[in-house]
Amino acid sequence: DKHVEAGNGDQVALIWQGEPLEESKTYTFSELLSEVNKAANVLKNLCVKKGDRITMYLPMIPELAIIMLACVRIGAIHSIVFGGFSADSVKDRIIDCEGKVLVTADGYYRSGKTIPQKKGADTAVEGLDMVEKVLVVKRVGIDVPWTEGRDVWYHEEYEKVDDKCDPEWLNAEDPLFILYTSGSTGKPKGVLHTIGGYMVYTTHSFKYIFDWHEGDVYWCTADIGWITGHSYIVYGPLSIGAASLMFESAPNYPYPDRCWQIVEKYGVN
Repeated sequence: DKHVEAGNGDQVALIWQGEPLEESKTYTFSELLSEVNKAANVLKNLCVKKGDRITMYLPMIPELAIIMLACVRIGAIHSIVFGGFSADSVKDRIIDCEGKVLVTADGYYRSGKTIPQKKGADTAVEGLDMVEKVLVVKRVGIDVPWTEGRDVWYHEEYEKVDDKCDPEWLNAEDPLFILYTSGSTGKPKGVLHTIGGYMVYTTHSFKYIFDWHEGDVYWCTADIGWITGHSYIVYGPLSIGAASLMFESAPNYPYPDRCWQIVEKYGVN
């Protein structure tokens, strides 16, 4: 909102590069605001309200950034699970944070393979009455198992809403998101970040540690499923007005220097 209100809505906010070389999208701040508002209205139509926990199990596609920001806009708390984790890992995290809605995709690309994700998501929510809806983003166009009354397509719900959604006003110490540790040293622990402290920290550290300057094209190669991706793909860069690049695939597919091809293509500083 603040960048659009300041007259910078036409500046690039998010650059997305898919695994297939020909798949890419660029969002200005105005376009991103519109997409986030629409996603927020989709969530509201699924009866998501302030304080609800939303589990997200998605690949590195634009909808991951868009829907996580939509959660914040309506005061919901997102809990993102790395897209490569097992169904059991997703289930444990849903149970612990009492997730009301699960957001997933039909599938995703990884090093030339098409990985079915919805199937794992279904296994994760099996027997969990707390999960009222499963919101599915169409990424690869494969057939997926479907539970009528519970499962909804994101693109179908998206067509029903407009792009106006007033933000829910929250306090600095209200919860922003929960992110779980990997569990490699025992039971995963849910780390709760609050709005004010986290936003000040990520904005400040992004500006001074990464030495960002206006006009720079910035790329953090992490996955949004980890704290680095939360902080330095989404929150830090976007809060300050940077152009942030997100990449769907592995750094060595379809050839070893894919990273440098992307740097050259987008003029990454």
